[in-house]
Amino acid sequence: MSTKVKDTILSLLVYLSSFLTICSLVAILGYILWNGLGALNFNFFMELAPSIITTLLVIFVSILISVPIGICAAIYLHEYAKNKRVVELINFAIDSLAGIPSILYGLFGLVFFVITMKLNWSILAGSLTLGIMILPTIIRVTQESLKMVPDSFREGSFALGASKVTTLLKIIIPAAIRGIITAVILSIGRIVGETAAVFLTVGTVDKVPDGVMSSGRTLSVHFYLLVKEAIGPDAFNQAFGTATLLIIIVLMIVLFTQFLFRGRND
Repeated sequence: MSTKVKDTILSLLVYLSSFLTICSLVAILGYILWNGLGALNFNFFMELAPSIITTLLVIFVSILISVPIGICAAIYLHEYAKNKRVVELINFAIDSLAGIPSILYGLFGLVFFVITMKLNWSILAGSLTLGIMILPTIIRVTQESLKMVPDSFREGSFALGASKVTTLLKIIIPAAIRGIITAVILSIGRIVGETAAVFLTVGTVDKVPDGVMSSGRTLSVHFYLLVKEAIGPDAFNQAFGTATLLIIIVLMIVLFTQFLFRGRND
């Protein structure tokens, strides 16, 4: 078999895989939106207002906690750490954290944050737990983004007399900002869809939270309770509506983030 034929077959397989992936995504989203858009109305939004507010608070606090830590850790591992064995050990620990089931994070959050630290079932306890969960994603994606920045950028900056910190803040991080934003978007997607860890740390109270120390019910937990306790078709309609609302929230956050990124580039 000639090289040209092999390349053609490989290209067809790549296109086929991409086509199947897109079709699967469109089918899943189309099915959810087809069944859920009809449930969206003013009364539905008013009923879910406490869950919407709780979800947004959990996203904001989790990102506020994890993003600075994750970015700083990635910068240290790629730009400062010199001992390869130490870096490999830390990377192994990060990859191991990424593979831990979310229910175990939830149990850890329940025992440590809720009971031991006496934060009770609260948005803060859940956000701390979720912040630990998304750290591996932020660190690894940011690391890969930093690796994509050419060494010539660093060398040119140092040649002009810039310090290490100035080079990081003015050259490297702006060049890697697209990957960092991708890490944040992926983290937000996991936060929005997480149920087990949130169920064990934030709680299921269906009310507007007074602050980060209040308990609440996120949209994912509300969706879980609707499906679990479903009685009749109306409950499933509300569940599809909740799922549709989750998709809309994630889409709006992604579009807003991309808008900020474009504004920064302009």
